[in-house]
Amino acid sequence: MTEQERESAEQQREVIGQAEGLTQPPARQPAEQADAPAPPTNPPQPTPPEVEGATSNPSYVYAIGTVEPRFPTLAAEKEFAQTTGRAEGTAGLTDREATHSVLSDRANRYLVRQLCFVMTIQGLETYILRPRDPADFDLLVEAIRPAPRPTDVDVVVGLRGPIASPEMCNGLMVPIVAFDQLYSFDVDSFIEGIPRPEDTPEDQEERFRSAAEELYYTIVQVADNAGATDEHRALNYLTVRYDRIYAKTAEMFERNASLSRVEVRPSRLSSTRRIVDVIFTYTYRETDVDEKYFVRVDVSEEFPFLVTKMSPYYDR
Repeated sequence: MTEQERESAEQQREVIGQAEGLTQPPARQPAEQADAPAPPTNPPQPTPPEVEGATSNPSYVYAIGTVEPRFPTLAAEKEFAQTTGRAEGTAGLTDREATHSVLSDRANRYLVRQLCFVMTIQGLETYILRPRDPADFDLLVEAIRPAPRPTDVDVVVGLRGPIASPEMCNGLMVPIVAFDQLYSFDVDSFIEGIPRPEDTPEDQEERFRSAAEELYYTIVQVADNAGATDEHRALNYLTVRYDRIYAKTAEMFERNASLSRVEVRPSRLSSTRRIVDVIFTYTYRETDVDEKYFVRVDVSEEFPFLVTKMSPYYDR
């Protein structure tokens, strides 16, 4: 076969191959690939504020402090002033009473959503509060008392989120807490509401209340108690939910013993759950001998609960 015949045969096979789909079309050159438009991408979806702090390892808060409203912007402050000026029935009211009256009006609920609510603990601005459920804005309004007193207290249970941006609350940069529970009381009413133990005579009622008040302030004034660690969450939970610690303290005072120490230790029972032992140490004034009692609390999730009631504690 001559050279010309071979070239003719190859051309014929190439034509047949293309007809049968046996050969691939020529590859696109790099210059052509660079000119091709990029595939479309979906824009990122915004994260709802109430779930910004939700992570695989959530950080819970059980805090005791006071809630105060703040104006995040000058525009919000001016709008509130104009609304107050148009409101009826504010003549003769103090500023705080007028604020409570205006924000309690359902027609002004938009103002409540504009405010930022700051939780102050021992005089320090600690958290910015946001409700997990929009209906819980009512709880924030109730926390704005028309006649505030130094003994007013607010308890917040929720999820600790990221640090607030400077624009959120007029430059205040503290963690945001998306709360599930917020309730308010004053210390005097709280102490009066603690059930007096049955074995406490009526004539010792005042002494029992005095002992309970001293224990309350001892716990809430623990250094750096922002209600964010397991230890502080357990302490704060017991302070407002377990009256037996007050009865035991009053009993030990009657036995001439002082409350010398309150400490929290990880429990030996901790395995898949986080359990702590809250230990109360009482020291007899005459002999300087210690006597200890403890309460076991599960702090694995948002709402702590009792595992073991108050019982004698023995060092191991």
